[in-house]
Amino acid sequence: MIDQVALSQAFGLLFTSIEPWLWVIPGLLIGLIFGSIPGLQISMAMAVFLPVTFGMDFLQAMLFLTAIFTGGAYGGGVTAILMNIPGSSSSIATAFDGYPMARQGKHNEALGLGLAASVIGAFVGYILLLLLINPLATLVLKIGPMEMVVVVLWGLTLIATLNDGSLSKGLLAGFFGLMLSQIGMSTTGVMRTTVGNPHLLDGIPVVPAMIGIFAASELLRLRGSSYLVQDEAQRDISFGRILRGAGETFRYPGVLIRGSLIGAVIGAIPGVGSSVANLVSYGEAKRTSRTPETFGKGAPEGVIAAESANSSSEGGSMTALLALGIPGGAATAVLLAAFSFHNIIGGPSFIRNQTDVVYSIILGNLGQVVLLAVIGLAMLRVLGMVVRVPLAYLVPSVLAMCAWGGYGITGTIAGPLTVAAFAALGWLMRRNDYPVAATVIGLLLGRMMEGELVRTLQISNGQPLNYLLERPMALGLFVFMVIVLVGAPLLKTLRQRKVQQVGN
Repeated sequence: MIDQVALSQAFGLLFTSIEPWLWVIPGLLIGLIFGSIPGLQISMAMAVFLPVTFGMDFLQAMLFLTAIFTGGAYGGGVTAILMNIPGSSSSIATAFDGYPMARQGKHNEALGLGLAASVIGAFVGYILLLLLINPLATLVLKIGPMEMVVVVLWGLTLIATLNDGSLSKGLLAGFFGLMLSQIGMSTTGVMRTTVGNPHLLDGIPVVPAMIGIFAASELLRLRGSSYLVQDEAQRDISFGRILRGAGETFRYPGVLIRGSLIGAVIGAIPGVGSSVANLVSYGEAKRTSRTPETFGKGAPEGVIAAESANSSSEGGSMTALLALGIPGGAATAVLLAAFSFHNIIGGPSFIRNQTDVVYSIILGNLGQVVLLAVIGLAMLRVLGMVVRVPLAYLVPSVLAMCAWGGYGITGTIAGPLTVAAFAALGWLMRRNDYPVAATVIGLLLGRMMEGELVRTLQISNGQPLNYLLERPMALGLFVFMVIVLVGAPLLKTLRQRKVQQVGN
């Protein structure tokens, strides 16, 4: 599966000179910073620094841009853990258990868990890409809207598990998010309600809404407290405890490997990517856990599942770009622009004729992952200091940053207004014990599901069930999803009954 000659040539391209690596560390730092600031997307950082690559050779440009990609994937998880602010939609599930751990004074351990899971997840994703790039390219070509419907549906099933106290409240919150996703023009060009606001023609901007409902609403709820971590003795940033948290990751090998594999596979599907991958991984970790009641309250498995899938999806998203010349999302679209600047077209001919360059990019990304472990650990000392800032200063400054991030994404006043409206909505939901995450999942995945359903109906001439039977991959995914959703809880119940019988 690996061309040994091309692999040795790739090592030569990477390690005969230091030039390919000169911009890797700056790229990782840029990604960490952009990823940890609410509203600043990784694709935005890559686009801003794209002109810098004009004077570089192709390999150096790719390593620089992918370093931003790699650093940003972890940077978004840092703020999700420390402040309940997912740096991007791909870090939503990281906040579910990372933030409760931080509030309990376990922020060091949570940061260590997130860093180790990110590094291992990304490493697994790129190893799989290196070994399987040709078979994966064939697989990606067979993925159509029906397969994507099944994957997105799998992500939506997480809604039902997000509120342990009341299933009905979780479902209501998720259904409300799905309703909100239908505001604006439909994917078929039909105008729906805009509540009289022309800024909503394209629907509710998801990232400003996510910033408002997660971050701003939590800050409003904390306004009576003095610090994020109340116990003064727990506010220190300890390398020892961070490393202990990183080591604890290996106590959950099943969660780690499953999350990495889920991220790599789902990340390879164009248009789905890490936003769905980390939700599916989190949901599977909770469903298969022996202690699902601890999820949402600071379960280490939740952080590991989310961060491993989030990071391994990077390798998956590179599959379509390298093998087919198709960007799987906004970040890989920027990478595609870098391809065109250097007169290179991704696809089968690129893999066949420049295999050494393809291997160089993948091996370079594996090297970035190792550097992320070192640089991420060093940066945590700085980023983790947020727990020592009094909330009297932190709340207004972060709220201002949230509003600025909302404006930066939309370019209009609609961004800050969306942040404010969803902050109020999130505050009301939290006060009445409705899971805000369920609403965000509904909003995030609802429009994606609608688009894929419309395309499926068009292709199947209005007979989606018959079409499903004609698509072996979609049918296999659907059957597997049903087995996981129904079979795992059933096996767990039978196991518990058996244990009770033995005990009696």
